[in-house]
Amino acid sequence: MTISDMRTRPTILFVIAMSVIGAVMLAAPAETVTTKYVNDLFVFLDGAWRIAQGQIPNRDFHSAMGPMVYVIPAVGYWLSGSMGAAMPWGMSLFILALSPVMAWTLASRLRPAIAAPFALYLILVLAAPANFGESVAELSFAMFYNRIGWVGLGLLLVYYLPPLQASRRQRLLDVICATLLITLLAYTKITYAAFAAAFVAFLFVASPRRWDAFVIGCAVLLVCAGVEAVWRGSASHVADLLEAARVSGNVSDVERYLSILMLNLADLTAYGVFAALIIWRTGRLRDLFFLAFCAGAGFLLIVQNFQHRGLVTLAAGAVVAAELVARRDRDKAEWRPGALVGGVHLLLLGFLLPTIVHTFGTLATHTTLALTKRGEPAPLPGFSGIRLATVGPKDHQAGFRLYFQNLHDGAEALRVLGADAQRTLVLDFVNPFSAGLGLRPPLGDNTWHHWGRTINEASFPPAERLFNDVHAVLVPKRPIEFWTSDGMRRLYAAYLAEHFIYMGETSDWRLYLARPPQTLDASARSPSDGG
Repeated sequence: MTISDMRTRPTILFVIAMSVIGAVMLAAPAETVTTKYVNDLFVFLDGAWRIAQGQIPNRDFHSAMGPMVYVIPAVGYWLSGSMGAAMPWGMSLFILALSPVMAWTLASRLRPAIAAPFALYLILVLAAPANFGESVAELSFAMFYNRIGWVGLGLLLVYYLPPLQASRRQRLLDVICATLLITLLAYTKITYAAFAAAFVAFLFVASPRRWDAFVIGCAVLLVCAGVEAVWRGSASHVADLLEAARVSGNVSDVERYLSILMLNLADLTAYGVFAALIIWRTGRLRDLFFLAFCAGAGFLLIVQNFQHRGLVTLAAGAVVAAELVARRDRDKAEWRPGALVGGVHLLLLGFLLPTIVHTFGTLATHTTLALTKRGEPAPLPGFSGIRLATVGPKDHQAGFRLYFQNLHDGAEALRVLGADAQRTLVLDFVNPFSAGLGLRPPLGDNTWHHWGRTINEASFPPAERLFNDVHAVLVPKRPIEFWTSDGMRRLYAAYLAEHFIYMGETSDWRLYLARPPQTLDASARSPSDGG
């Protein structure tokens, strides 16, 4: 066995083993347990159902999220046949698919003592079903795309380090892995891809490996061109992104900036220690610029996320700093850390360990609750295997329990409509009925709406597009997101009155059916705003 094998094999085996364990813990129960953000979960399942029905993201339905956000649960649903297993299985398969890229990236650039805790950190961030930075009791697959974005960008940042052993094979695999990571970010959430592109540009300008950066950039463009040849949805996706950016592109919220800064102050302070070590040990200005880029990118990303704590880019920067310090140590040739390197290893472990423990606790909580089938089952038959559990104060789940009651009432109303219930639109945050009742979804509408983030008075989907293929409209009396539902009712009141007939109401919903073409000029049978 060569020295190179001795250095890389432990890391590769560790990454693969931990990925398998994390994936099994997530997927084995084949159920989804959630304690909050139930409506977000239904967004992804609606997209998975649409794909299962033959629809193509950003061509047949619209979303500011990339197509991977819907492909991942769609693959989980296709393999399991269960909406309850769609997210756990989809994410488990994603972790396993990413593990070779992670293994190569970390093994080829980091010594095992640094690579192992960082690998465990990244795997658990992916596997733990919770919005990153929230408590163990707040289980949800909501915003899972942010965890993919953080991990993908965090892995890519490790490419700042030169490989431990340069070779033609090394450069080829580096280009392949980096290209896959950037492409993944581009088709998951574009903001992470933007910072990935900025990092590649930084490598091209400030790194001796600018030719590698140039090849990676060209490879990404070629892969994206190949994807577009099959997908043919890039133009529509850009239009959806611009529509959302006009609503949520405000960057002048100084109060939020200060809040995020204070909530992450401890991590930023500890990160400053790694920056000081780099200044002392390498004295290279580009190393300091790299660490500043990691901090700045993480801060800007979290500001535009629905997230308050947890900057994975800081962890990536700290890992790179620890490796750079270790490479400067006199004992590096013998692969035995000196006192300084040993101290840096402990400092890095202390930096990563709180998140490792927290995310493992979250994953273990979900696995335990799912195996023991704790929680209230979702009221729609298509969502069997999805449970709303109580972890902590019961009042935290009160709103979502009421939402479950509303869904049961809406399902009964749609059953009365029979065949007319196909292609239903809900004037609320999400439409859970297509996937939950096995209905045919409409074409041309959106998977989710959020007032102030994807829609407002000045920027919203045209009614002609949104309602074009809709047969039935449900207007909630007690919506899951009041401002969204209220805003949509106001925006589309006139169109609803002209093109739909009021059919009555239940305790929680008002129902409308599309007018036959010959009656489009007739007056509506109800108040035009639905309420």
